[in-house]
Amino acid sequence: MKKAYSVIRNILAIIGGISIIAAIIVWIISPNYDYYIEKNNVGLNDERVELLRTSGEYAADTNVFEMKIVQKPERAQEIRDYFQLDTLYSENATTWEKTVAIGKFVSSNIPHANQRKWPKDVNAIGLWEYIKEVEPAFNCRLHSIFAFELFLSADIKARYITCMSEDKDDPDCHVVNEVWLPELNKWAMVDTDMGGHYVTDKNGTPLSLKEMRENYISGEKMLIYPAFSKAQKDKDYYAYMAKNTYWFSCWGTLSYYQEDRNVEDVDRNSYVNLIPSGYTPYGIDEGYVVTTDAEKFWDAEMIE
Repeated sequence: MKKAYSVIRNILAIIGGISIIAAIIVWIISPNYDYYIEKNNVGLNDERVELLRTSGEYAADTNVFEMKIVQKPERAQEIRDYFQLDTLYSENATTWEKTVAIGKFVSSNIPHANQRKWPKDVNAIGLWEYIKEVEPAFNCRLHSIFAFELFLSADIKARYITCMSEDKDDPDCHVVNEVWLPELNKWAMVDTDMGGHYVTDKNGTPLSLKEMRENYISGEKMLIYPAFSKAQKDKDYYAYMAKNTYWFSCWGTLSYYQEDRNVEDVDRNSYVNLIPSGYTPYGIDEGYVVTTDAEKFWDAEMIE
């Protein structure tokens, strides 16, 4: 009997050892954004800011493109009802207060991960069902698409923008939203991934991606608000966004179901890339627009 117990204990020990090794392997290969960002950003602030400072200027060009946001009232109402968006903020809330409330809702419910299975339905309702039924988290692009549709449904004009690095050998980019604040007549960057962030100037005014890039170059102080709360010194995020504000990409037209290929009645005919003069972008598909015209790319007249 003792011999049998000894054999069983040995077997259990082996199984336990295998389980621990398997858990370590899973941890290593699993998406771990905090580790990635820290590993790649420590000590790189100056280097990345210097790349921005030595980049070419923006300049008007002759490339023809249109940028617009298209609202669809019936879909907006459907999403508002599904998520009960009106319960997240007061009736008289400002656009920025609504934005922060929705941002907190998204970031607190959906952590970051590079999902192993791509969602079948890439829209707000489909993505919410995906995290409940398939995987509980997803990457920055899906984060931004999800938040974009919620913003638009709350009658906040928004667009999600891919933020790119200068280095063609760097496989990492980042996707965030910008929302239009009519009270301030300006864009503001909103990042719902990684626990959520926004950035302001020293007076607390929310900054756009354009303004963030300009502040990196000028050295103007920026305040970073992790988790949409109190300003903190977040050196990782500062360096990470310094890397990923070298050039930008965005759909020329943005609306619901923008990247949901199950829905055909969507304008996907234009994708616009804003680059500094003299820079050769990488990964640009044939037919996509490349421009150095920052004023037109960030133009508020795109709002419909």
